[in-house]
This record gives sequence, structure tokens and C-alpha cells, in this order.
Amino acid sequence: MATSYDPNNVFAKILDGELPSHKVYEDDRTLAFMDVMPRSNGHVLVIPKKPARNLLDAEPEELGYVVGVVQTVAKAVKKAMKADGLTIQQFNEEAGGQVVFHLHFHIVPRYEGQPLRPHTGEFEKPEVLTANAEKIKASLGK
Repeated sequence: MATSYDPNNVFAKILDGELPSHKVYEDDRTLAFMDVMPRSNGHVLVIPKKPARNLLDAEPEELGYVVGVVQTVAKAVKKAMKADGLTIQQFNEEAGGQVVFHLHFHIVPRYEGQPLRPHTGEFEKPEVLTANAEKIKASLGK
């Protein structure tokens, strides 16, 4: 059963500056940053700044804008990480696999013959996240 938006979720805390992130892209409506528990090198999350629990309660115009940013960042991720392809994931509600209840899209670089790493809860080294973020930022708009 859906509940209301929780302003204390981890992504809201990143937006408020209470928690750090490895930013890849930011504008007045969205933020893209490295997933700290990546399923593949270069795994990025894109979130709206406007509170929305998930796709089901996001305003359509806001959702459309976020998807445009997902496309822009995905192109940069694919190029920067030299990926063969991408998986874009978006989960809704606990039964749908959602863990953080702030609308977000996963951009996961994929490589031929290489399965996704399991979601084990292991954190990536900060220096790896920083290096990957810098590669992706350098590929934006190119």
C-alpha cells in the first residue's frame, strides 16, 4: 500500500546537503549522482528535486523533464564508461522493488558477457565513485 512522501528519505537528505554525493549533473529541477552501491561501474541515479514518492505520484510534466535528463545522462554514461549498452531501471513501491521512496531512475552501464553485480549492500570506494563521476561529467554535452 502506498503511503505519502517521506521528506527524511536518503535522497531528500542528499538534496538538502545533509548527506554527501558524487554529483554527475545538476540543474534547477534534477540531480544525477553515483550510486554508492553500484551494480556496474558507472551506475548513476537521476532524481527530481521536487518531492515525489515514485512515478505513480509524480506530476506528468515533471516526470517528462526528468526522463529527458535521464536520456542526456545515459548518453554520457555510455560514452564515458565505454559501455556496450545500458539498463535503465525505475521501481515503484516496496512490492515493485523500490527501496528509497523518492522517485529515481537507475542508469546502469552494461558490457557484453558481464552480468550485473548483485545488490549486496557493499559500498564502492569513494575514490572510484569520484573518478567515474569525473569521467561522466567530462562526457556530458559531447
